[in-house]
Amino acid sequence: MYKIMIADDEGITVEGLQYIISKNFEGQCSVEYAKTGREVIEKAETFRPDITFMDIHMPGINGIDAIREIKKTQPAIKFIILSAYDKFSYAKNAIELGVFKYLNKPIEKQQIVEVIKEAMSSIDRNREARSEDLKIREKLETVVPMIENGFIYDLLFRENNNTDIMNFKNILGIEQKYGYIIIFEFGESISGSSMTNIPGTTVILQREYSNIREIIADEFQNAVSCNPLANKIVVYIPHDGAELDYRLRSIVVDKARSSADSLSARLGLEVRIGIGGIKTTKDMKESYREALGAIAITDRKVAHADDVSVNIIYEEDYPIMIEKNLFKSVEQGNTESALDEAGRFYEWMTECSNGNEYDIRLKVLEFVLRSEKIAHELSGTSYVFSSRSGYLPAVNSMKLDNELREWFLSKVKSAAVKVANTKKDKKGSVINRAIEFINKNYNSILSLDDVSMEVDVTPYYFSRLFKEEMNIGFVEYVAKLRIEKAKELLNCSDMSMKEICLEVGYTDPNYFSRQFKKYEGVSPTEYREGLP
Repeated sequence: MYKIMIADDEGITVEGLQYIISKNFEGQCSVEYAKTGREVIEKAETFRPDITFMDIHMPGINGIDAIREIKKTQPAIKFIILSAYDKFSYAKNAIELGVFKYLNKPIEKQQIVEVIKEAMSSIDRNREARSEDLKIREKLETVVPMIENGFIYDLLFRENNNTDIMNFKNILGIEQKYGYIIIFEFGESISGSSMTNIPGTTVILQREYSNIREIIADEFQNAVSCNPLANKIVVYIPHDGAELDYRLRSIVVDKARSSADSLSARLGLEVRIGIGGIKTTKDMKESYREALGAIAITDRKVAHADDVSVNIIYEEDYPIMIEKNLFKSVEQGNTESALDEAGRFYEWMTECSNGNEYDIRLKVLEFVLRSEKIAHELSGTSYVFSSRSGYLPAVNSMKLDNELREWFLSKVKSAAVKVANTKKDKKGSVINRAIEFINKNYNSILSLDDVSMEVDVTPYYFSRLFKEEMNIGFVEYVAKLRIEKAKELLNCSDMSMKEICLEVGYTDPNYFSRQFKKYEGVSPTEYREGLP
């Protein structure tokens, strides 16, 4: 349906246009008319026409000024000027206003019909473009949260993922090297430092997540959010610099307080917010831990890590980065890096101990116990209380310059090796079971969800793990396997193309042929004909 406004003070013109429209566009148009410039402006606001026939010399406000006023709020209207005056100044004004057509009276009936058809076609194209744009936006509303989830997951919970993180940043348009984490914690009420009714709150957060994202984005325009983790939502905020001075920190806290008020009003829940410090992308886990600490250490609704002293303050020369890299290497199962960092730390201790050997012995024992704790947690091995009863006398009896250093490095190495072997065994087990399942079921409808369910890991994790271990994506692996099986049948059987297509797991012969040509460079028929 098209809405057409006729703005002319001559009754004969109005009646003529109405007659032409009704005869040539029956059932397609709704028509209104106005006799003065003010009337057409007022009716345009309520009727909202698609097409407007406008006489230049209207009583009161002239046609050009009326168009100018209407264009302020309804720029998409197709204006067709009707003028009994062939003046250049009128045409010039019409062009400047983006008028669709400029017609001089008297106007032929067929000319009216043609210009209406042309305007309708233009409107249809605009509507289709608008519809496509809305479809794209609708898809983005589905896809973007998934991308943001992947980014947050890789940023905080996955190791050796620099390439993936850079890819996520490129997709999301994040150029900044630095950023920080904000954690929003929800509950029905606050009891001490904890929230109540976490299960019920989780249900509400899942249901309202899209609205929560919008409220957070209203205050933090560049925010990247992930789906609720129980009663918490983790948000990453990109930042241009390596520091957040007092003024900017105050602004961030004020924005957090405002978003907390809006979220509480929307959800009917209590909200607490922890804000971590500025970190580089690769160190964002620290900002995440600081944000968690800010929530845990205070009963304030909004707390910034720098305000509540979440961070440990070290002596000036303490090699904090060597310490962090040492335990990070153990967590990753990176034996070589763990040994290197442990050696560097031991050298620092011997240089800075000022002859106090017990400081060194205590630190060695502390680091060994921390490394083994990491190994136990990540490998799932059984903890035996008495297994380290000899550590203290051994540490106290060893010589500092060689024995203690070698013992220290050997224990760190053992912890890292245990983590590495656990990861390798788990990955190998998952991938081996997946390959076995794929090989048995490649000729049926086989999805990533099917295989990940079979090996009991989430589809997201399985997809990444499969590509890391096999150097090929799951979909491409299955496709290549099917093509290889098809080649065997083409070589050794007289089955028809349709039979082979179904036998290797394809339901559409045309799609099977395209896939075959994609990997082999020839169609299945050409492949068979080319056999010796």
